[in-house]
Amino acid sequence: MATIENLEKEIKLIKDRNKKVETDKAWEISWTRRLLLALFTYLAISIYMSAISLPDPWLNAIVPSIAFLLSTLTLPFFKKLWQKYLR
Repeated sequence: MATIENLEKEIKLIKDRNKKVETDKAWEISWTRRLLLALFTYLAISIYMSAISLPDPWLNAIVPSIAFLLSTLTLPFFKKLWQKYLR
């Protein structure tokens, strides 16, 4: 038989888990995360282009980085469509 103390512990565990899930979700949709991903994408592509001796790697890496950022901005829209019509 469950005691009040056990139920209180279970409720606290559930609340702690919910707080972590909410924090993780906030991070996933944050501008900080999106901008960091764009920055790291830009750096990785720039370094790669430089390593294979492409012209103007630091300038040319801007396009794929912006494309990646735009793709992260459009995903929530497509997720809503998917949830509404395909799920």
